[in-house]
Amino acid sequence: MSLSHALLGLLAVAPASGYELTKEFEQEIGRYAWQAGHTSIYPELGKLAARGLVHVTHEGARGAKTYDVTDEGREELRSWLLQPPNPTATVRNEQVLRMFLLSALEPADQRLMLTRIAEHTGRAATELRAVVATETPGGGPRAGFGRLAGEFGIRQYEAVHEWALWALDHIAEDGQA
Repeated sequence: MSLSHALLGLLAVAPASGYELTKEFEQEIGRYAWQAGHTSIYPELGKLAARGLVHVTHEGARGAKTYDVTDEGREELRSWLLQPPNPTATVRNEQVLRMFLLSALEPADQRLMLTRIAEHTGRAATELRAVVATETPGGGPRAGFGRLAGEFGIRQYEAVHEWALWALDHIAEDGQA
């Protein structure tokens, strides 16, 4: 995924300024999906405009610009969303790497790590459940994003939580699974 696709997706739902998009990334989308700040958002909007994927619909005070996605931008987003992930893309998943390397730890540390994962994911699922529960229907043009993404996140946290508990039950005293 790239920042350009995240921006296209947000703009496909409703036009926004760079400032408004930055605020979106400071909330749930930045916490759970993709982090970006104004130093990367504004240049990316310029690149998208140069490629004809977004256009400025309004210019306000102090150079503030409101952007909207073009038909070409919608097609680019659609194409990206509908294509399966690239199996040959570089994979960097720190959590999975840690699991591959778990046996490098002493058995007590392996259990400590798994316990921390179980505790963290249990708390995170509870917190995210509360965030999703506070969403109000009709709470703005992007309100629907939160429900589906939130449910995905809750289920992901729950799955990792259950896995960590399972791993704790299946790890032998000598650290072998």
